[in-house]
Amino acid sequence: MTELNPLTVAVQMDPMEGIKIAGDSTFHIMLAAQARGHRLYHYLAPDLTLRDGRVLAKARPVKVQKVEGDHFAFGEPEMLDLGRDVDVVLMRQDPPFDLSYITATHLLERVQEETLVVNDPASVRNAPEKLFVLDYARFMPPTMITRDLAEVKSFLAQHGEIVVKPLYGNAGNAVFHVDGRGSNLSALVELFKASWVEPFMVQAFIPGVAEGDKRIVLVDGEIAGAVNRIPGAGEIRSNLAVGGSAAKTLLTDREREICAAMGPELKARGLLFVGIDVIGGEWLTEINVTSPTGIVSIDAFDGTDTGGMIWDAIDARLAQRAAA
Repeated sequence: MTELNPLTVAVQMDPMEGIKIAGDSTFHIMLAAQARGHRLYHYLAPDLTLRDGRVLAKARPVKVQKVEGDHFAFGEPEMLDLGRDVDVVLMRQDPPFDLSYITATHLLERVQEETLVVNDPASVRNAPEKLFVLDYARFMPPTMITRDLAEVKSFLAQHGEIVVKPLYGNAGNAVFHVDGRGSNLSALVELFKASWVEPFMVQAFIPGVAEGDKRIVLVDGEIAGAVNRIPGAGEIRSNLAVGGSAAKTLLTDREREICAAMGPELKARGLLFVGIDVIGGEWLTEINVTSPTGIVSIDAFDGTDTGGMIWDAIDARLAQRAAA
């Protein structure tokens, strides 16, 4: 597909009014699409309807511009058949990865034979960030998933310091550092068990997190770029959403090895836009497939066009489907 053959693109995301355009990756991708002449629609996940075997979305045509406070303009709502009326669906709403999110993947999976959905909804459903990463445990810090306090205490005794975090959290929410004394560990585990029905993740603490948590973006299995996210004062969390700052970075040999190991699998699963997190240049902690971020900072530091790379990869996927 080229500018002479524009696409109709439906973007399933969060409300346009609330996004922060200075660093929002979805907005960046929409700008790149619009620059190529593609027609954009916006809708929310609750706007999906299944009727008579067809997946519909009450969506609004949208134009975007890089002007803070005046960054979008909607047209009148239309009921789109996502299989017949649309070339590409971008599934880009932020987690939590809950039953609502999972239901949206099931609905979008039903249009996959007619319309390209990015990322592949079945693969998103089957690759939650803190579980899919376990396929690459050889690159991870020591990790445990449990609800058992005795197991957590044993793990702490073995590793000295640990990090406890919810299995389906996002943006650094509810990530706790526990020192060797284990102060309030029992109360923390009680809180996690009361707040979530699923197990939680426990990892050995990596002191190198003080130097940053590197976000590496892969587009269709290939490295697009990286940015180092540095924690704020008094923090171990480096997520930009909780006060971390971005810095230019280069990849280590170990990080390239990690990317090379997972790249073919990401491509095979239809996970076209993925962000992985690596601490200390060597420790893989997460593989983000739901709504990865970081491309605005990467492009600012490196002079790249990751949004354009994503659309090039989408064009290649569409060409493959047309030729099949």
